[in-house]
Amino acid sequence: MSQLTCLVLNSTLKKSPAVSSTDLLGSQILEALAEQGVEGTIERVVDHDVRFGVGLDEGDGDDWPTLRASLIAADILVLATPIWLGQPSSVCKMVLERLDAELSETDAEGRPQTYGKVAGIAVVGNEDGAHHVTAELAQALTDVGFTLPANAVSYWVGEAMQGVDYKDKSPTPEKTVGTTRTLAANAAHLAGLLSRSSYPASS
Repeated sequence: MSQLTCLVLNSTLKKSPAVSSTDLLGSQILEALAEQGVEGTIERVVDHDVRFGVGLDEGDGDDWPTLRASLIAADILVLATPIWLGQPSSVCKMVLERLDAELSETDAEGRPQTYGKVAGIAVVGNEDGAHHVTAELAQALTDVGFTLPANAVSYWVGEAMQGVDYKDKSPTPEKTVGTTRTLAANAAHLAGLLSRSSYPASS
């Protein structure tokens, strides 16, 4: 079997090299995936000039096609986002809008190119909303063809209306470590199964 790969799309609002809690959790998921034999990279979407729209290429220097090429090449996508006002970040929602184009990009048997790919979710914030954000992302990701494993999300939320971020927690909270490892193990397992036996042709 060929080497499984993962792309983490970090939807933080902060450009590199600013410290990002979302980047930290995404990197920890990559480390856990590496223990499962999965190679991966992380990209901050805001470090790229991604345009608003629902097409594959919005032109005028749009960087989404470059990110999309990495996404299509990967077996696993992890979409990582902070919580703002109980919602996924605006960057994350832009990524979902760009993924809408995958519905019309099918292979010779009528399947979107995202079929057979696994998705995971990472959420961080110092306010409530992790379950709501997860529900929004899970629905959108399955709509465009990704498959989510059991326990497909790892998240951390701090005490409401306080200033402690995930990146400030040392050591990493035990529960988040556990969910990260479970996400990585299940995503790698499912990606391996789908790489050997993909979905049937579209009817």
